[in-house]
Amino acid sequence: MKIAAAQIASACGLIGHNIARQVAAIRQAADAQVQAVFFPELSLTGYQPALAARLAIETDDARLDVFQSLSDRFGLLIATSAPLRVAHGVAIALFVFQPHRPRTTYAKQHLHEDERSVFTPGHGLRTYVCANQVLAPAICYESLQSCHAQQAAAAGATLYFTSVAKSSRGVAAAYSHYPEIARTFGMAVVMANCVGATADYVGAGGSAAWDASGELIVQADGDEEALVIYDAKVGTGRVVGLRA
Repeated sequence: MKIAAAQIASACGLIGHNIARQVAAIRQAADAQVQAVFFPELSLTGYQPALAARLAIETDDARLDVFQSLSDRFGLLIATSAPLRVAHGVAIALFVFQPHRPRTTYAKQHLHEDERSVFTPGHGLRTYVCANQVLAPAICYESLQSCHAQQAAAAGATLYFTSVAKSSRGVAAAYSHYPEIARTFGMAVVMANCVGATADYVGAGGSAAWDASGELIVQADGDEEALVIYDAKVGTGRVVGLRA
């Protein structure tokens, strides 16, 4: 199985623009013959907690129908991220599209202390089967909590995909932690980070993949928009710059 982590910049609050940019990235990922592609945390709106309540969307938002169409057409698992309106507030969510199946969401369970006044935590982990791999999602801060990786491993995950919005400091923490959880739990780790300005820092890129032994296989630069493609079957990777 080949999975692409899309390292991409988001325009603050411009959901339509960000959808169009992600659609182009998905088409490029399909050209690269991947089976799954995922995007950074809150990449449909930009990481802007102060605006989350205004920008939050519903699970069935019609603007996301294009992702289902692309999933059906190319046979792709697609995961993108936005604030999700839930019963008791707003969650940080991944919206997951699989070919000819209803869309699902996964809400971040473990919130950073700076997020707790704005967002509502999710409950429960989801896994997704794609090309004989069991994929488990993690969203930014929780991907640095060993208990979350343990939960994914207990659910049978063979690949842990982390959708993040990290500064250079956060990327350094990820590069220290992810090899350890890969080795401990015997699952590959693939990270999609943003580039460009967020609420109060600059996304530091560095999207990457580690194999199940914790070896760093492929990584992007800190400021390029790119697809980081990891081939889980043969344990190789490559970086493909996103077309303008």
